[in-house]
Amino acid sequence: MRTTPELLAAVAAAAVPGVAPVATGPSPDDAADFRSCVVQDSEGRRWRVRSPLNTEASMRLETEHLVLQAFTPSVRSRLPFHLPTVAGSVAQDGLRTFVYSHLPGHTLSLREFQRQNEHPEPPVHAPSPSAPPRAPLAVQLGRSLGCLHSLPRALVMDADLPAYSAEQCRKRMLHDLDQAATTGLIPGDLLRRWEEALEDTTLWQFSTRVVHGDLHEDNITVDHGSLASFTGWSDLHVGDPAVDFSWLVGMSDPAFADTVLEAYSVAAVQPPDRHLLRRAHLKAEFALAEWLVRGVDRGITSMVDNAQRMLTTLAADVRASASPSPGVAGPPPVPPAPPASTASAAASGADRTGDSADDSVDRADSGGRALDGDSAPDGHPGDDGLSPGHHSSEGGSSTGGSSAASGSVTPTS
Repeated sequence: MRTTPELLAAVAAAAVPGVAPVATGPSPDDAADFRSCVVQDSEGRRWRVRSPLNTEASMRLETEHLVLQAFTPSVRSRLPFHLPTVAGSVAQDGLRTFVYSHLPGHTLSLREFQRQNEHPEPPVHAPSPSAPPRAPLAVQLGRSLGCLHSLPRALVMDADLPAYSAEQCRKRMLHDLDQAATTGLIPGDLLRRWEEALEDTTLWQFSTRVVHGDLHEDNITVDHGSLASFTGWSDLHVGDPAVDFSWLVGMSDPAFADTVLEAYSVAAVQPPDRHLLRRAHLKAEFALAEWLVRGVDRGITSMVDNAQRMLTTLAADVRASASPSPGVAGPPPVPPAPPASTASAAASGADRTGDSADDSVDRADSGGRALDGDSAPDGHPGDDGLSPGHHSSEGGSSTGGSSAASGSVTPTS
């Protein structure tokens, strides 16, 4: 089926009465499964059109429609972000294309998320002097996830959507690991690394939550520094809350994820388990293997080659960092040893210092002076080697995305 922007605009006109398209614009989506665009009508309203490219993608859109119906107005009012609303749909060649009411804002890359967190865009309208200051973007994300994960499980189960226990989450991932291993295309050290994490049962002791299931930067819109909406609701289920944190692993600044988790801890009904971010790292790494398996199953060579390159890079990074497990930093680097000439000079100096000290003691003894802890031969108070005010201390150290704006539109022909 052809899925040009012009055709998607025609679908919007057929699916939603009264829509007269005048322009189209880009809309980020999973290019392997969907073709999407934003359609502007003659009244200035905007609509998002998502067209599936295969039967599996069409079923995902059907599921998303079911999910969005479960979010009643009362449930939506409890969430600090907007959700899409299905305005209409059209079936063609056995696949169903959906039209959604357009939500404000645009997607950001991971780099832009970090930049706007530190230097947010000003609001469109000046806030009231009595209004509280706007929270940083990372805090807004944490609060939103906390509210989402605090929704009652009945919301999912009443809609006949999947619900998994913590042990089922672990076993499902083990099954996926076995499937990935059969491809023979994944570095063995990564397979062992992931298997060890999955066999470590202490990581898998957590309370399941209502989770988005497919959260990443392309499914989050931001409007002038404020989190506007979550989209892409085809994988809503009860399961591991870490799945909604895995995309944060791609941030170059780990403090961003820490801030999200801190805000989440305050907003969620129950605090997160202490291994949540470790499982998020595991899921982020394993996503590359899932991408490879997906390419193998569909016979898409470019997907397989891309996944293999990323897995090879990941394996090299793991070896270089000596990370023993996902989410666990390797040992700090050992400082290089000084050159042999420098070391010899330092040792010689130490020997001369020791000889000088011994001579001083010998001279003091021969003079008949008593040397104790309260008196020094030169009359200075104390002989512990530390000058007044000197103290010792111990120090320690611890060790991607795309962006597409939907604001610009191109006239349709």
